Amino acid sequence: MGSSSSTASAELGVLLIAAAMVVAVASARRRPVRLRLYMHDITGGPGQTAVKLVKGTGPANPSMPEGSRFGDTKAVDDLLTEGPGVESRPVGRAQGTYMLASLREPVLVVSITVVLTAGPYNGSTFAMAGRDDLLEETRELAVVGGTGMLRGASGYVLWRTAKFYSDVHMALQLDVHASVPVPPVATE
Repeated sequence: MGSSSSTASAELGVLLIAAAMVVAVASARRRPVRLRLYMHDITGGPGQTAVKLVKGTGPANPSMPEGSRFGDTKAVDDLLTEGPGVESRPVGRAQGTYMLASLREPVLVVSITVVLTAGPYNGSTFAMAGRDDLLEETRELAVVGGTGMLRGASGYVLWRTAKFYSDVHMALQLDVHASVPVPPVATE
């Protein structure tokens, strides 16, 4: 009976090592993607890129500008540029929504697809989603997929407010730390 349990333990050990190797190989078959983009969110005036879709029916949020209510939801189609300046080279659009998701704190829930129109990922997209606590200097959102050269993207985006141009225009710096699967090598 002792040798039977030794054999079972040895087989389990071999299976665990094999599983670890499969995970290591699968992880190694991803290519890193690093991008720095600047998103220009303009909530009013000329060139507005964010509009209110839903006027929240919840209570007023005391940490946000007057008139902001729990549940307020905005649609965005923000310009993405290479640098923080509006005059910087355009590289895409950030399209999606954000919603005021806290009763008392300045917290948004974000769901945005980044559409790249220039550079090595031209024509590709990636989706990011998560909680944006405006009191934090740097916030983290999840990269939850992509298309084109970014198909199967996963990772995270660190974003921070890079510059306030006015009460209604800010530039956000997006540092993308993601990876995509490496396609299998075709054999003939």
